[in-house]
Amino acid sequence: MKLVILDRDGTINHEREDYIKSSDEWVPLPGSLEAIARLNHAGWQVVVATNQSGIGRGLIDMVALNAMHAKMNQMLARVGGRVEAVFFCPHTPEDQCSCRKPLPGLFQMIGQRFGCVLDGVPMVGDLPRDVLAAHSVGCEPHLVRTGQAGALSEQDLLDLRERVPGLTIHPDLSAFADFLILRDRQNHGEDDPVSTHTGELG
Repeated sequence: MKLVILDRDGTINHEREDYIKSSDEWVPLPGSLEAIARLNHAGWQVVVATNQSGIGRGLIDMVALNAMHAKMNQMLARVGGRVEAVFFCPHTPEDQCSCRKPLPGLFQMIGQRFGCVLDGVPMVGDLPRDVLAAHSVGCEPHLVRTGQAGALSEQDLLDLRERVPGLTIHPDLSAFADFLILRDRQNHGEDDPVSTHTGELG
């Protein structure tokens, strides 16, 4: 099974400083849904791991969260993509849970759900805590610059690379998807008919 784990806010959709509180406020980043569809068509099962402390803060409820993900799934279906499951942490930092990234709880749930070891499973997010959580369970860490990582300085990125060995940095989710698909084709000795967005930043 080819499994890939994506962060949500700042990776698939635009972030908001005041939290995304409704499906109307859930807006995909340009090209992100098509990137997921390309991963699906290349044989990858996509799951999402996301911190949603707005629930614990009383800003959103499960009805609102489910509506956001229903919208995401409907929009994905229109471009031929799908997400297998969304794993979320509803807690605030003060709750001291084990599932809020950078802690590994969400990833452990994914491994249990899919019955697989996460060593080498690609994970991509827009925050240091995403790649730190990924690294803690042996995932292959990737960072996109579309969310909060876009504001990181070169020194910040160097420091993060020291903390997360093997980190690969991409401009956006499209570049990440193309990177995985091209590498997979090359590993299987296939020619790459279309190579766009590939490469690394930082």
